[in-house]
Amino acid sequence: MKAWVVRAWGEPDSMVFETVDDAPASDGLVRIKVEASAINFFDALLIAGTYQMKPEFPFTPGGEVAGTVISAPADSGFAPGDRVMAGALMDAIGHGGYAEVVDTLPMMVQRVPDGMSFEDAAAFNIVYQTGYFGLHIRAHIQPGEVLLVHGGAGGTGTAAIQLGKAAGATVIATAGTDEKVQVCLDIGADHGINYKTQDFADEVNRITEKRGADVIWDPVGGDVYDRSTKCIAFEGRIIIVGFTSGRIPEAKANHVLVKNYSVVGLHWGAYNLKKPELIQEVVRTLHEMYARGEIKPHISATYHLSDAVAALTEVASGRTTGKVLLIPNGS
Repeated sequence: MKAWVVRAWGEPDSMVFETVDDAPASDGLVRIKVEASAINFFDALLIAGTYQMKPEFPFTPGGEVAGTVISAPADSGFAPGDRVMAGALMDAIGHGGYAEVVDTLPMMVQRVPDGMSFEDAAAFNIVYQTGYFGLHIRAHIQPGEVLLVHGGAGGTGTAAIQLGKAAGATVIATAGTDEKVQVCLDIGADHGINYKTQDFADEVNRITEKRGADVIWDPVGGDVYDRSTKCIAFEGRIIIVGFTSGRIPEAKANHVLVKNYSVVGLHWGAYNLKKPELIQEVVRTLHEMYARGEIKPHISATYHLSDAVAALTEVASGRTTGKVLLIPNGS
């Protein structure tokens, strides 16, 4: 089979597209013919060696896929021909989704619901589970509250906007270009702010008549976090999702106390180890929401597998919106 292989830390163009061993899957693993795989920003960090997880060389990047089961353990509940979505084992056996075939653990595989395409399935799990755990389990968002979503045109941002609207919140989204602001509005945000031409804290306070946002989704950190503390509501919650700005901010405890708000962390991946039972519960809820039309991945671009370098370069540059996918050559 063909796969992209990383043999040394570097830029996306350091990957090599080559034929790799297609021996039978190891005992206990589900083998999947990949019909679509998602590109995530962290893939570029992984290849550069700057992500918190560092797989052993050689490895294939790509954390989420959708496709058809080729083979599966007898007790896994899966059989050849099943339509599935899955997480990949980049950290364990180096089998990521930038490939024609992927092997993974049965616990990381879920059936694709009726009516969901392989493309939507590949783009679904990470962003919507991250969004749901952040908004509902960490921040306990309530109907009628105001949600401020930073990076609203990105993968988790577009998911957070849709989940916020489904929860009954008024959603304000920020983005770095007018075109990206329009993406946020098109997928359901009530208000959009270009943070490069407007002071988002002033705008949030204006929109909310100085009350502020009850919940703030922050995957950026740095100055964005600092400024977010100027528009957080009484008893508000700032969800720390990541630090795409490159700077990890420091919370001023005295300010947290005086304004009576909370700063909560979200490491979605930890739930797979600490509370795996919640994962399946959330997955069922999200599939029901998809079936009702409340959420649907925003897929901005699709590339053939052989064009993975160009696709990942675009994602890493911040020029894309929503999710970017890889599909098999010839599809």
